[in-house]
Amino acid sequence: MDHVNHNWTQSFILAGFTTTGTLQPLAFLGTLCIYLLSLAGNILIIVLVQLDSGLFTPMYFFISVLSFVEVWYVSTTVPTLLHTLLHGCSPISPAVCFIQLYVFHSLGMTECYLLGVMALDRYLAICFPLHYHALMSRQVQLRLAGATWVAGFSAALVPVTLTATLPFCLKEVAHYFCDLAPLMRLACVDTSWHTRAHGAVIGVATGCNFVLILGLYGGILNAVLKLPSAASRAKAFSTCSSHMTVVALFYASAFTVYVGSPGSRSEGTDRLIALVYALFTPFLNPIIYSLRNKEVKEALRRKIGLDLGRD
Repeated sequence: MDHVNHNWTQSFILAGFTTTGTLQPLAFLGTLCIYLLSLAGNILIIVLVQLDSGLFTPMYFFISVLSFVEVWYVSTTVPTLLHTLLHGCSPISPAVCFIQLYVFHSLGMTECYLLGVMALDRYLAICFPLHYHALMSRQVQLRLAGATWVAGFSAALVPVTLTATLPFCLKEVAHYFCDLAPLMRLACVDTSWHTRAHGAVIGVATGCNFVLILGLYGGILNAVLKLPSAASRAKAFSTCSSHMTVVALFYASAFTVYVGSPGSRSEGTDRLIALVYALFTPFLNPIIYSLRNKEVKEALRRKIGLDLGRD
């Protein structure tokens, strides 16, 4: 690998994925299509929740906030992925690299906390239905949503600051965007302490939130099993199944990369796993929340029917 001096005049190099021949344009076009569909799907959910009165509920408010996060989350890394697929190894300035690192992890932590808030919303709706609207008022919704952003952008400061202050002797980042482990491999010093600190901060933040989600869904399961009719139980489970699917996708990939030991995986493995949570999860979320959700499909039909009627 090439060396970089410490006065920050040179750029890092994003290695990206190695693609040749006919595979290169196919990989580029496939990624571009997934990116555009991710943007379209998430923006569609945001617009539907804002325009359709049938979706003016706390659950859909938080889903729209999640979609808003996903729009920015996927846009933080996919442009550099597309650039490396099209042009190969791509230079990136240290300032842009660390901004990308901070924004990516801030949005990721925000999504982590938001998934916990969404689980709390479902818990209150199912376990305390008579008091649900009082407990989850519009003001409470806005405060909870704002708290996830503040907590996410605050929690990301520690690992990003520790990484940005390292002295770097190498400049080729074995990834398609600036991430913690690939950057630490470029440092001139031993980063074992930094790795433990990153694992502790991210592990505690995500781990505690994951335990909270499991606890809330344990309470939901207990309440659902006590419902008198099978139809009531099926309806309650259906409102939670989409959220549980998203939680499983997000946490399985995130824990693998950021809580496990970086040394136990090859460099290419992190890039492949990153595609799951940085590209495919934002793409799948609108599909999960729309195709599996009767209210969203009905809202879409109403809006399409209304527009066709005006024409």
